[in-house]
Amino acid sequence: MSSLIATVTQIDYCDSLHIVKFDCHNQTLSMMSLDLTDAIQVGTKVKLVIKPSHIAIAKDFSGEVSYSNQLKTTIKSCTNGQLLSSVKLDFFDTTLESIITLNSSQKMGLKVGDQVTAFIKASEISIGEVLG
Repeated sequence: MSSLIATVTQIDYCDSLHIVKFDCHNQTLSMMSLDLTDAIQVGTKVKLVIKPSHIAIAKDFSGEVSYSNQLKTTIKSCTNGQLLSSVKLDFFDTTLESIITLNSSQKMGLKVGDQVTAFIKASEISIGEVLG
Protein backbone atom coordinates (compact mmCIF):
# COMPACT_ATOMS: atom_id res chain seq x y z
CA MET A 1 0.00 0.00 0.00
CA SER A 2 1.10 3.51 -0.76
CA SER A 3 0.30 6.17 1.81
CA LEU A 4 0.20 9.95 2.04
CA ILE A 5 -0.19 12.22 5.04
CA ALA A 6 -2.85 14.86 4.40
CA THR A 7 -5.20 17.27 6.17
CA VAL A 8 -8.96 17.39 5.56
CA THR A 9 -9.90 20.75 4.03
CA GLN A 10 -13.51 20.23 2.91
CA ILE A 11 -16.33 17.72 3.25
CA ASP A 12 -19.31 17.79 0.87
CA TYR A 13 -22.14 15.30 1.14
CA CYS A 14 -25.45 14.27 -0.31
CA ASP A 15 -27.42 11.47 1.33
CA SER A 16 -24.72 8.95 2.31
CA LEU A 17 -22.12 10.00 -0.29
CA HIS A 18 -19.21 12.15 0.88
CA ILE A 19 -16.58 13.91 -1.21
CA VAL A 20 -13.66 14.74 1.06
CA LYS A 21 -10.89 17.09 -0.01
CA PHE A 22 -7.42 17.03 1.48
CA ASP A 23 -4.31 19.17 1.37
CA CYS A 24 -1.15 17.19 0.70
CA HIS A 25 1.97 19.28 0.03
CA ASN A 26 -0.22 22.16 -1.20
CA GLN A 27 -2.02 19.89 -3.66
CA THR A 28 -5.70 19.09 -3.36
CA LEU A 29 -6.64 15.41 -3.26
CA SER A 30 -10.23 14.13 -3.39
CA MET A 31 -11.77 10.99 -1.93
CA MET A 32 -15.24 9.56 -2.46
CA SER A 33 -16.70 7.75 0.55
CA LEU A 34 -19.99 6.13 1.49
CA ASP A 35 -18.98 5.63 5.10
CA LEU A 36 -17.35 8.55 6.89
CA THR A 37 -16.93 8.51 10.67
CA ASP A 38 -17.52 11.49 12.92
CA ALA A 39 -13.75 11.52 13.64
CA ILE A 40 -13.18 12.98 10.17
CA GLN A 41 -13.65 16.74 10.31
CA VAL A 42 -12.10 19.73 8.52
CA GLY A 43 -8.61 20.12 9.98
CA THR A 44 -8.16 16.42 10.81
CA LYS A 45 -4.76 15.00 9.83
CA VAL A 46 -4.99 11.54 8.26
CA LYS A 47 -2.99 8.86 6.52
CA LEU A 48 -4.45 8.17 3.09
CA VAL A 49 -3.85 4.75 1.56
CA ILE A 50 -3.89 3.65 -2.07
CA LYS A 51 -3.36 0.19 -3.55
CA PRO A 52 -0.45 0.12 -6.03
CA SER A 53 -2.73 -1.37 -8.68
CA HIS A 54 -4.96 1.73 -8.42
CA ILE A 55 -2.26 4.24 -9.40
CA ALA A 56 -2.09 4.85 -13.15
CA ILE A 57 0.86 6.58 -14.81
CA ALA A 58 1.05 8.97 -17.75
CA LYS A 59 4.22 10.22 -19.40
CA ASP A 60 4.21 13.52 -21.33
CA PHE A 61 0.54 13.96 -20.45
CA SER A 62 -1.45 16.96 -21.61
CA GLY A 63 -5.20 17.30 -21.75
CA GLU A 64 -8.17 16.59 -19.55
CA VAL A 65 -9.04 13.32 -17.84
CA SER A 66 -11.67 12.36 -15.27
CA TYR A 67 -9.18 11.31 -12.57
CA SER A 68 -9.66 13.69 -9.62
CA ASN A 69 -6.14 13.19 -8.33
CA GLN A 70 -3.21 13.99 -10.59
CA LEU A 71 0.19 14.09 -8.93
CA LYS A 72 3.42 15.22 -10.61
CA THR A 73 6.02 12.63 -9.63
CA THR A 74 9.48 11.37 -10.56
CA ILE A 75 10.34 7.71 -11.15
CA LYS A 76 12.69 6.40 -8.43
CA SER A 77 12.82 2.83 -9.72
CA CYS A 78 11.17 0.61 -12.30
CA THR A 79 11.37 -3.14 -11.80
CA ASN A 80 10.09 -5.24 -14.66
CA GLY A 81 8.80 -8.77 -14.09
CA GLN A 82 7.44 -11.27 -16.58
CA LEU A 83 3.98 -9.66 -16.73
CA LEU A 84 3.99 -6.62 -14.44
CA SER A 85 6.19 -3.64 -13.60
CA SER A 86 6.57 -2.09 -10.16
CA VAL A 87 7.19 1.62 -10.56
CA LYS A 88 8.29 3.56 -7.46
CA LEU A 89 7.41 7.24 -7.66
CA ASP A 90 8.74 10.15 -5.61
CA PHE A 91 6.12 12.66 -4.46
CA PHE A 92 7.65 15.22 -2.08
CA ASP A 93 9.98 12.61 -0.54
CA THR A 94 7.12 10.13 -0.16
CA THR A 95 7.32 6.93 -2.20
CA LEU A 96 4.22 5.78 -4.04
CA GLU A 97 4.14 2.45 -5.85
CA SER A 98 2.29 1.81 -9.09
CA ILE A 99 1.83 -1.70 -10.46
CA ILE A 100 1.24 -1.63 -14.21
CA THR A 101 1.55 -4.18 -17.00
CA LEU A 102 5.00 -4.83 -18.41
CA ASN A 103 3.62 -3.92 -21.83
CA SER A 104 2.56 -0.47 -20.61
CA SER A 105 5.90 0.15 -18.94
CA GLN A 106 7.80 -0.82 -22.08
CA LYS A 107 5.46 1.13 -24.39
CA MET A 108 6.12 4.31 -22.36
CA GLY A 109 9.84 3.57 -22.05
CA LEU A 110 9.76 4.30 -18.31
CA LYS A 111 13.11 4.87 -16.64
CA VAL A 112 14.53 6.32 -13.43
CA GLY A 113 14.35 10.11 -13.40
CA ASP A 114 11.38 10.41 -15.77
CA GLN A 115 8.77 12.98 -14.79
CA VAL A 116 5.34 11.32 -14.87
CA THR A 117 1.83 12.06 -13.68
CA ALA A 118 0.27 9.61 -11.24
CA PHE A 119 -3.52 9.35 -11.58
CA ILE A 120 -5.73 8.13 -8.74
CA LYS A 121 -9.53 7.98 -8.88
CA ALA A 122 -11.31 9.54 -5.90
CA SER A 123 -13.00 6.19 -5.27
CA GLU A 124 -9.61 4.45 -4.89
CA ILE A 125 -8.30 6.52 -1.97
CA SER A 126 -9.25 5.63 1.58
CA ILE A 127 -8.39 6.84 5.06
CA GLY A 128 -6.11 4.31 6.69
CA GLU A 129 -5.60 6.11 9.96
CA VAL A 130 -6.71 9.27 11.76
CA LEU A 131 -3.60 11.06 13.04
CA GLY A 132 -5.23 13.97 14.84
